[in-house]
Amino acid sequence: MLNIVLFGPPGAGKGTQSQKLIDRYHLVHISTGDVFREHTRMGTELGKKAMGYINNGILVPDEITIGMLKGVIDANQRAQGFIFDGFPRTVAQAEALDRFMAENHTAVHSVVALAVPEEEVRNRLKIRKNEEHRPDDEEDKVNRRINEYFTKTIHVLPFYQSQERLITVDGTGEIDTIFNKITAAIDSTALEN
Repeated sequence: MLNIVLFGPPGAGKGTQSQKLIDRYHLVHISTGDVFREHTRMGTELGKKAMGYINNGILVPDEITIGMLKGVIDANQRAQGFIFDGFPRTVAQAEALDRFMAENHTAVHSVVALAVPEEEVRNRLKIRKNEEHRPDDEEDKVNRRINEYFTKTIHVLPFYQSQERLITVDGTGEIDTIFNKITAAIDSTALEN
């Protein structure tokens, strides 16, 4: 089993790289945004709570997020591995994820951080807003999400670096070049263990 956390600011290319990693390693994709939207679509209590936070550009509390993710993992017991996109966002979430994975006799093997400068992220999000018309790409929400990442979420990286699970990849440039750097690092570290 191979479990990967994909890390980066909004607009770093996590969605694009996630899909390529899923195809290569046959992983189940767990995007907190997708999980939140699915719970909202189904009208679950967790979904209603989560969307109240998301619509205001605020991080969803850990207990709601972890409850949803546990449901996805439990429903995919035969998976060859998982890729987490948008989670964990705090050290407390990273610790909770490690505990949950250990309970399932596995672990997070690699944490891939896509390093993209803030100015580039903002430009990408403006383009995405014009092309996809996503409500979470409105300027005030983007500002809050970027601020959350660069002031809070980024502090999770030292947690993984201290455990030698962190792979940092330059997230600027051609999509396939970035992907090749990611897979080379995963193949030489996580798959050898």
